Amino acid sequence: MKKLPQIFLLFSAVLLMSATWRTDFSKAKTEAKQEHKYILIKFSGSDWCIPCIKMEKRIFDKEPFQNYANGNLILINADFPRQKKNKLDKELVKANEALAEQYNKSGHFPYTLLLDANGKVLKTWDGYKDATPEEFVSEIKAAIK
Repeated sequence: MKKLPQIFLLFSAVLLMSATWRTDFSKAKTEAKQEHKYILIKFSGSDWCIPCIKMEKRIFDKEPFQNYANGNLILINADFPRQKKNKLDKELVKANEALAEQYNKSGHFPYTLLLDANGKVLKTWDGYKDATPEEFVSEIKAAIK
């Protein structure tokens, strides 16, 4: 029975380690400036885009990416789901469309961008990035230098 609290604490720690994907780009820029971090935007179709789902599972959900993101990135998710059950509220749809107008006019999915705190594009990944989380983090680090 003593192991149950330890497991709970471990699970809680894992949840706290998980990087948070935000939806408010304006706040993200403010946070990035205050915290001296970079912004990573992902354009995805979370319920229909197979490459987006693969990238989520194989890179963004993995510990090496999460650990790096927690200390260095403000994450923005611009999602464009199609299923009614995943429908976003009108304000978020409008915000995602404005973000796409600014950074993803061609409507590519998945499409990932690394920005500085002012919104300047430092690197883009167009389509599914077939890489390990460690390789993806290395690409981010190289783009920042």
